[in-house]
Amino acid sequence: MEKKKSPKREENFKPGLSNKVFGIIKFGLGICLLPFVYSTSIVFFNQFGLIEKSLQGYFWSGAIALLIIYLFIWEPAIIYAKGQKLLEMIFIFFKPLVKLAPYVLPVYTIVLFIIYGLFSLAVKSAWLVQYSLFLIGFTFALHLVFSAKSIRSKKSDFLKANYIFGFSMIYIIDVAILAFCMNLIFKEFSFVNFSNSAYQAASNIFYALFKQLFLR
Repeated sequence: MEKKKSPKREENFKPGLSNKVFGIIKFGLGICLLPFVYSTSIVFFNQFGLIEKSLQGYFWSGAIALLIIYLFIWEPAIIYAKGQKLLEMIFIFFKPLVKLAPYVLPVYTIVLFIIYGLFSLAVKSAWLVQYSLFLIGFTFALHLVFSAKSIRSKKSDFLKANYIFGFSMIYIIDVAILAFCMNLIFKEFSFVNFSNSAYQAASNIFYALFKQLFLR
């Protein structure tokens, strides 16, 4: 008589469980990034506050203009999408960055800084700085708003881990890029001071939390 083959045990693979575990890890990492979100914001505002106040107004006016248009008039999603496609074309030969770069890099803001740098070599006028800052503020806000919206709209985001971790990382990198570009335009703005102060401020927050929890 032929022996009956015992049925193989099917492995109970639960992708949903692994996604949840990974989501919890990302959620924890996202929480750890929040002190850096705070420190980069505060230090950027402090550094940016050193330049002429009238010029600061042009940058903030551009950011506010985008928010007003987005909230009350029209969502310029097509402009953001065009920028994403441009970055996908630039990084098409480096596939790891094809999907990441459009969310991380504020392409219009970077292009505006390059254009400003080229024009400033030949044109020495206050209006060039003023209009450039307005458009930089506008495009930077555009990138942050639609990057946040794109990440938030993703489904199966357990504990909103992708949103908290992903947007925190995007925000920190983008503010650092903006700070570096401001350093190239204004002598009052120091990228080195920005980096050191942001790191120190975040370290102080972590130390204060650690002291509160374990060194009582």
